[in-house]
Amino acid sequence: MRLFVGLLPPRQALDELARALEPHRAAWPELRWLNAVNWHVTLSFLGEVPEAALPGLHVRLARAASRHEPMTLSFAGGGAFPSARRARVFWTGLRGPELRLVRLADSLGAGARRAGAEQTDRRRLRPHLSLARARSGVDVQDLVDAFAAFAGSSWEADTVHLVRSHLGATVRYEKVGDYPLAAPASDGRD
Repeated sequence: MRLFVGLLPPRQALDELARALEPHRAAWPELRWLNAVNWHVTLSFLGEVPEAALPGLHVRLARAASRHEPMTLSFAGGGAFPSARRARVFWTGLRGPELRLVRLADSLGAGARRAGAEQTDRRRLRPHLSLARARSGVDVQDLVDAFAAFAGSSWEADTVHLVRSHLGATVRYEKVGDYPLAAPASDGRD
């Protein structure tokens, strides 16, 4: 099964983002806009994982998540991978305790590896939510500039989710596990 670990932002934060994005969509027909129903923040992409690894994966992810405290996040601005001048992905960023979010992603990835689920992408997390894709590099600098002022309302990330991707004519996601961020609050420093 094809799996990733991520955050599923609350509906009100996603609706706010969709409203902010709406005036820009028609001006960029060369982008394939992702369905808002599937919007998520990937923390660790695991790729194909044997079903036999699932019990151990649940244990390791629950343990990893329990060592991290909930965080207040918000969506902010826009950017592109690999760059705004030759974008293949247009995204919105996350504002919040970035270092803690990166440490959470690292911890979840390490737990997944210990459970036998090797991450297919081990690059350091750059927190974002993908909004659109392009088959070939598209210059989206004007879109990135136009979306730079977007600052969404804050929301509480208190659970990470193990999600299965069902690929086909349309992509469908299925939650396989939920793991609370359960560490007591610290002094707020990264």
